[in-house]
Amino acid sequence: MSTATQSLRPQLDRARRAWRASPLPAFLAWWGGELRALLPTTMQRALAGGADWHLLERRDGIWHLRRAGESAALAQWSDADDPAMQHQTLRQALAAVDPQDLRLALCLPAAAGLRRTLALPLAARDNLAQVVGFEIDRQTPFRAEQVAVDVRELDQPAGEGRFAAELIVLPRAALDPLLERLAALRIRVDAVDLLTADGRRVGANLLAPAQRPRRSDPRRRLNLALTVASAVLLVLALGQWLHNRQLALDAMQAQVDTMRGEAQQVAALRQQLQDNAGAAGFLAQKKKDSVPVLALLDELTHRLPDTAWLERFSLDASGAIGFQGQSVQAAKLVDALKDSPLIRDVGFQGSIQADPTTGKERFYMVGKVRTPPSATPAPAATAAGATP
Repeated sequence: MSTATQSLRPQLDRARRAWRASPLPAFLAWWGGELRALLPTTMQRALAGGADWHLLERRDGIWHLRRAGESAALAQWSDADDPAMQHQTLRQALAAVDPQDLRLALCLPAAAGLRRTLALPLAARDNLAQVVGFEIDRQTPFRAEQVAVDVRELDQPAGEGRFAAELIVLPRAALDPLLERLAALRIRVDAVDLLTADGRRVGANLLAPAQRPRRSDPRRRLNLALTVASAVLLVLALGQWLHNRQLALDAMQAQVDTMRGEAQQVAALRQQLQDNAGAAGFLAQKKKDSVPVLALLDELTHRLPDTAWLERFSLDASGAIGFQGQSVQAAKLVDALKDSPLIRDVGFQGSIQADPTTGKERFYMVGKVRTPPSATPAPAATAAGATP
């Protein structure tokens, strides 16, 4: 192991412990199992992968090979057999196992090693192997160079400010001859462990880091490449979705702007139409509510006697009439206009004067235009009576 790898090992161990302590591994395992259960059996077998552990034990000069979790032996051979035959027996037993998934563990009985449960301070968690290395002389009757050691954190309470760890020790005097015999048979093991009473692994690896085989897992690299490719495709898909959404939003915005301009034009035309309609209605109502000047002149022409004529006629916006002229008997003009349907409140303004040139009387009369009945507002009493 290189110096750089050794310096990174505490950080990697810390990250590994944090990962195991999180709920994600259990969730992903459950989720993966549920997804695999939905697939056909043939596809499940094709997708099945990962470490396939096989246990190798030696009892009374006989080697036993079995799959982890199973009690039936896949193969057996004796130390007295020919080395080539022993190696061939192992290869035949493992022929159906994918070499990339094969993991081989040398297992010794529990009595061959020593297991101690320690309560360590939390500060020792980041450098557990080095801290426990100083405990070997105190916890075991061996020196550090005489034993193969592994330590693992236990998931059990150990008191406030402490955590539980298990120290597993195996004398090298019992381990090294077995490793040498396997090396002579060209058999490399991935782990050395102890067995529990029910024949299961304790879960340790007593091989020194330098003795552990370094395996390259093409599937892991492929999975990593596929994961990266999936992430890139996901980012591209999200980017394309955002781009399409932006294009659609821009198109909608342009359409909204166009419709807003059209709506403003329609509103302006509607307002112009309302203004024109209001002006036309106002003029029509004004014309309806007013008496035409020609009608007034015609009324005066018919009601005034032939001995009278007008010199001046005026009509203002308030409906006030003024007319000036001469007549033989000007005083009778009031009676002539008294019953007019168009003119009311007729009277003289100023005095009647005789004109010495014509021998007639000069007058100036004023009056009011009579409002048409349709333009006359309803009396207050009538409006009040109509109110319930």
